[in-house]
Amino acid sequence: MNAPLTAADVAARLDLDPAVTARLERYVAMLVEWQERLNLVARSTLDDPWRRHVLDSAQLFRLLPARTRTLADLGSGAGFPGMVLAMMGVPEVTLVEARRKKCRFLEAVAAATETPVAIEAARAEALGGPVFDVVTARAVAPLDRLLALSRNFVGPATTCLFLKGERAERELTEARARWMMTVTEHPSLSHPDGVLMEIRDVRARARG
Repeated sequence: MNAPLTAADVAARLDLDPAVTARLERYVAMLVEWQERLNLVARSTLDDPWRRHVLDSAQLFRLLPARTRTLADLGSGAGFPGMVLAMMGVPEVTLVEARRKKCRFLEAVAAATETPVAIEAARAEALGGPVFDVVTARAVAPLDRLLALSRNFVGPATTCLFLKGERAERELTEARARWMMTVTEHPSLSHPDGVLMEIRDVRARARG
């Protein structure tokens, strides 16, 4: 079993600016504090939060297209990966999260770390857009369902970045039955079985 990562470990691995690292440290401290009453994430992940949540989220930054300005994080939960990417410098991040208690946490983190994000307290399928440069999601739904949830936010130039686990290939095979897309897979920096799916040109297959 790997030793837990520290803030310094992640900062060094990703060459993070000290100001970004400081915001992330405050974020992790609040996650631990609020977890006691809100059950924000799986308790076991807090044994190694810098690997399981921060590195897992931050690794997407290197895959963002040049000149990315707008990003929607669907089913944001405690803010991973969207809040981390906002702290790293994505200008306009919208966190879509239906559970009010988690929205309260996101609002508190944004205020405490001075991170400008928009928070939509709604289910993704209830929103009609707009189209974003990038759509992200982690542990929200199987890929087929996730592409359906993303549909109102995806335009011809949108890139989807989805964090997936050991079922990634099965989910991709199932999704291709309903969707056409261009997919590039990247190995995860945070988990040996993890996959980062970079998806473009998403369109539904015509029903026969």
